Amino acid sequence: MHNLNTVIRFEITRTLKKKSFWIAAFAVPIIAALVGMIIFFSNKTTDVQTKKLATERYSVGVTDAAELINPTLLKSIDAHPIQTKSAGEEAVKAGKLDAYFYYPADVSKESVGVYGKDVGLFKNSRYQDLADQLLKQSTAASTSPAVRSVLQGSVKYDAITFTKSGEVDKGFMKLIAPGIFLVLFYFMIATFGNQILTSVTEEKENRVIEMILATIKPTSLLVGKLLSLITLAFIQMFVILVPIIIGYLIFKDQLALPQFDLSAIPLDPVAISLGAVIFIVSFLMFTGILMTLGAAMPTAKEAGSFFGAAMALVFGPLYAAPLFVTSPDSPVVQFLSYFPLTAPIPLLLRNAVGNLALHEALISIAILIATTIFVVSIGVRIFRFGALEYSRRLSLKEVMGRKN
Repeated sequence: MHNLNTVIRFEITRTLKKKSFWIAAFAVPIIAALVGMIIFFSNKTTDVQTKKLATERYSVGVTDAAELINPTLLKSIDAHPIQTKSAGEEAVKAGKLDAYFYYPADVSKESVGVYGKDVGLFKNSRYQDLADQLLKQSTAASTSPAVRSVLQGSVKYDAITFTKSGEVDKGFMKLIAPGIFLVLFYFMIATFGNQILTSVTEEKENRVIEMILATIKPTSLLVGKLLSLITLAFIQMFVILVPIIIGYLIFKDQLALPQFDLSAIPLDPVAISLGAVIFIVSFLMFTGILMTLGAAMPTAKEAGSFFGAAMALVFGPLYAAPLFVTSPDSPVVQFLSYFPLTAPIPLLLRNAVGNLALHEALISIAILIATTIFVVSIGVRIFRFGALEYSRRLSLKEVMGRKN
């Protein structure tokens, strides 16, 4: 136990002292802050330009063959009546008019003609916007408010569905709390997975593994590394997420970010508990797999070549995500949910949408725990026999064939 604690303290302290750890941790919130600033200033500049365009005055000619446009609106913009389409187009070409709008006799069959003087790619859109506004405001005045709401797509709907128990269904809101664990799993593996894979090979490449194994058992060393890496992953996740959350709370209004009422999020204790257990066990299993692969490789470079394959194996089921939602009883979904190397994503997603039965979850969790124990034990065995192998990778057959 003393050696295990020593390994954990050493690994955590050594990693926390590395500049690369903190650079990787703070890079995400810093990049998020820079992107937020770019969005803010871009939206602000666009709003200023839009308001400026709305107040600009320019000469306009109009031919209203359908007699749809309200004469009062045409008078308000000092529009000049044009007899023919060709005359209006020639007036714009000659520079006599800045813009010309041609409204055909039947706008449902023919296109509205918009002609304008080139004033730049961004400003050229003002012509079509004005022509569209003239048409909409004119036709809106001739219809009732109810019909206008239907045509504009502004009718509001209050859709309410009820669960089997008669309670109001929360819809997508109920996915948020248990779905957080799916996001966390992807986030932690994507940001910390490669470091887990190569951590075991560091001592091999540094040629200090002989001295370490002289005082520490391979089991204590590998398990200590496993626990320390999990701790470091949570530290890095905390360092990344806290600034992002604080930035969201402070600048959500300035950046026009969506508002969330946290009190409206339903909290299902069973779904949240299952999500937390599946997340923890899945992360332990995946960490064990990466460390086992790293223990079998002679160098960190060779170990890194397997990271893509490991990621594809675990996150490959995301391509079948619609199937997990619509057909949870299909053989493919059942296989992916019970097979330990593909189970994390299906289990976390199905738990979030609410179609993961309790007995399925318990069976899958038991399989994940058994797989984790098996993978870690294989990793310890590989590390014990392959710690001093600097030039070649070990095969599973070779490791299993040796005696303790």
